Amino acid sequence: MANLKEIRNRIASVSSTMQITSAMKMVSAAKLKQAQDAIMAMRPYSDKLTELIQNLSSSIDGNTQNPYTEKRAVQNVLIIAITSNRGLCGGFNSSVIKEVTKKVETTYANKNVSLTTLGKKGNDILQKSFSIEENNNDIFDQLTFSNTSELAEGFMKSFTDKKFDLIEVVYNRFKNAATQIATTETLLPIISTQNENTKTSTDYIFEPNQEAIVDELLPKSIKMQLFKALRDSFASEHGARMTAMHKATDNATDLRDQLKLTYNQARQASITNEILEIVGGAEALKA
Repeated sequence: MANLKEIRNRIASVSSTMQITSAMKMVSAAKLKQAQDAIMAMRPYSDKLTELIQNLSSSIDGNTQNPYTEKRAVQNVLIIAITSNRGLCGGFNSSVIKEVTKKVETTYANKNVSLTTLGKKGNDILQKSFSIEENNNDIFDQLTFSNTSELAEGFMKSFTDKKFDLIEVVYNRFKNAATQIATTETLLPIISTQNENTKTSTDYIFEPNQEAIVDELLPKSIKMQLFKALRDSFASEHGARMTAMHKATDNATDLRDQLKLTYNQARQASITNEILEIVGGAEALKA
């Protein structure tokens, strides 16, 4: 009977866990809808702004010396790792951490690499192996463009002051609720994606002048790129958590069903043993 009691307690524990994971799944699903709508509405504007900057990059490099397009010999590198403040989201955080570790130990093995973490989970793990330049866990509490702009301005100042020669962002790009793609983007300097085989047919008329337009667009493009990365990561986090909690709920359901079957088998075996004892005792009295 003690065995039966242990199984009953296990069934109750699994059922409670299943209720928690199911509730977390529904919460993440509700937050995912809002985050997904936000990133999907933002992407067309961000992509068009990036395309415009890339089309202008050749003329910017040729005619206008802008501090954000300055290409220097890469010696000092800053990697911005965007993770989450909370766990229970599958491999969401580990994919970013693995990518950052690979870059530090392989890609930039001979460079001076500094790390900035946006998110508590990435900071907790990466600080065990690397030195963290700066950590910001509060950005996700109020994820607005104004807050992101202040953060981006700090990175822009570090680049223009030549503290860093290259600044990269590592984050999870949102594809759908079940798929997040670990992505690395160069934040600074702004690099043209055009080559000798790619020619733009767009002829721009600058008003009031090219310098004013460039000085206005480049900082805005950098801030928008960082904001989009944070939005992507935020949507990916809830998608990963919803998927993880859905699988956890399914596993808990299967485990509960198995425990119930085991409980019924043990209960039937206990009843059979009791009957055998009664019959055996009755036969002993007859003898």
